[in-house]
Amino acid sequence: MIKDRKVSFSGIQPSGNITLGNYVGALRNWPSYQDDYDCVYCVVDEHAITVRQDPAKLRHHALELYAQLIACGIDPEKSILFIQSHVPAHAELAWVLNCFTMFGELSRMTQFKEKSARHADNINAGLFTYPSLMAADILLYQTDIVPVGEDQRQHVELTRDIAQRFNGVYGDVFTLPEAVIPTVGARVMSLQEPDKKMSKSAENENSYILVMDTPDAIMRKFKRAITDSDATVRKSPDKPGVSNLIDIYCAATGMTVEEVERQFEGKGYGEFKPAVGEAVVEFLRPVREETERLMADKGELERLYRQGAEKAAAVAARTLTKVHKKLGFLPR
Repeated sequence: MIKDRKVSFSGIQPSGNITLGNYVGALRNWPSYQDDYDCVYCVVDEHAITVRQDPAKLRHHALELYAQLIACGIDPEKSILFIQSHVPAHAELAWVLNCFTMFGELSRMTQFKEKSARHADNINAGLFTYPSLMAADILLYQTDIVPVGEDQRQHVELTRDIAQRFNGVYGDVFTLPEAVIPTVGARVMSLQEPDKKMSKSAENENSYILVMDTPDAIMRKFKRAITDSDATVRKSPDKPGVSNLIDIYCAATGMTVEEVERQFEGKGYGEFKPAVGEAVVEFLRPVREETERLMADKGELERLYRQGAEKAAAVAARTLTKVHKKLGFLPR
């Protein structure tokens, strides 16, 4: 990849199926960057092991996520699409960056505090130094922009701090990345607890929609979605359940809130909920069907992820070689 355009880097963990919220909030927007940037997309399976994983499930989730990214519109011929553990330079640079990351900086990371609280029986060093690996992911590709949610902005800012610290000692080695917070539609909330973000880690499977859910499962979950006693289809702060369904319907159909309210004026939830379900079924159908098609040809997927790893490794090697030379390591 010759840097004639700016570079965009995006990574996502293979922690199970992606939700409707993941798709609406991030993944469906990722392909649009391919027209204006040299894009690097990574399934970050090394990040996933800060929490104990079932090996067979991790392998399956990584491969399925790789297929889903292609199904969402990421073109492996146009962009670099690879699996993190296939490019050893990520772990190698992460160790170097650990030595340029301050203990106090890591201890202030919001996600470390949150994950430590959730996994109190497994507060490992990897969980603590996770941001240094994320910095390596980004800096290896001389990344200019990192499209992330607001919850990841802190990590990108730390990446800039680490890069500046290294550059301050050794000269212009790393490009300083900028976090880009995409302008997206409304946040997709839980179908059962509409005051909380939709998450696949929720205990109640009726609270989230997975991109790979069958049409029957999607319809069932929407019919069970929490609303309120006032059966008016109207967006309002005092109607979080219905407001969430309206936002989802807007995302799936491209309609405005006002258009949805007019369409269902005088109609109750008995008509609205199935309509939302049907719209989401059709919205997700192309991604689900293309993922299934890709997963049926494991040989082709393997060819693509090997090709992606080769492209990524070639770019990463240039950065890592420069870093090693600056540090004073003997050439290999």
